[in-house]
Amino acid sequence: MLKSTVNMKITKYIIPVAGMGTRFLPATKAIPKEMLPVVDKPLIQYVVDEAAAAGAEEIILVTHPDKHPLKAHFSKNEKLEEALEKSGKDALLQKVYSILPAGVTVTTVEQMEPLGLGHAVLCAREIVGDEPFGVILPDVLIYDDKQGCMEQMVQEFEQQGESIIGVEEVPLEDVDKYGIVSLANSENVGSKNRKQRMSGVVEKPAPESAPSRLSVVGRYILTPRVMEILENTKIGAGGEIQLTDAIATLIGEEPVFAYTFKGESYDCGCKYGYLRANIEYGLRDLEVSEQLQRLINLHAN
Repeated sequence: MLKSTVNMKITKYIIPVAGMGTRFLPATKAIPKEMLPVVDKPLIQYVVDEAAAAGAEEIILVTHPDKHPLKAHFSKNEKLEEALEKSGKDALLQKVYSILPAGVTVTTVEQMEPLGLGHAVLCAREIVGDEPFGVILPDVLIYDDKQGCMEQMVQEFEQQGESIIGVEEVPLEDVDKYGIVSLANSENVGSKNRKQRMSGVVEKPAPESAPSRLSVVGRYILTPRVMEILENTKIGAGGEIQLTDAIATLIGEEPVFAYTFKGESYDCGCKYGYLRANIEYGLRDLEVSEQLQRLINLHAN
């Protein structure tokens, strides 16, 4: 029997990184898509930092044997550190030291077959145990200048200990690209209340059958019951074991909430979202923002 999740902290975060990144070929032929940079940090670094800010103590990378650069990124590189130290490049040395946030460990587990997000999460079951946990998809960056998305959601979770899914509203013509949630009280769609109880979730519905325009954005806090459900979840949309199917089952057993986060999302799984992230993060970077703004102004005229 699973223990109560009330008053439990979220210390373990699953980050699925086993995908092939085919939408960014040929760049991702030899480099994992999660290592593609936004300004001067790889995508994976941003989401690990987001998890650390939310209280993560252990990051679980669900990866593939061919994606060793991900593990290397978070491993100590003594030769690089010595070279930076000898050359007096202290600022760069501090950046290298900060790659793995203090108090955080990175563990890797392998997903040997591409069986979907639900299967990727299930691969981490032994490490997660019977604790609630977070899931972050590194394809999506979320920026807020005050508080990260996962930190916002953790604060909500700690009040009641119930599963929370990060969502945002998308245009109707785009609902078939995402998992779309329905609310227990459909009159609350568009409400200023950021946290709403869910009645269901469906993977990539057709616009005419979508229950809402609230899309799942790759941020989850889930109770351990999800792992038990995933064990018995059958292959669904796309020939994969879908996490959304397990969440739909969970909704029938215990409360699950949709949370409309504060911040701006960037879908870096597509070329436009990735380029947009580089431009907007670049405009926030003190080192290059002025030059980048001049370039934008030049091409706008």
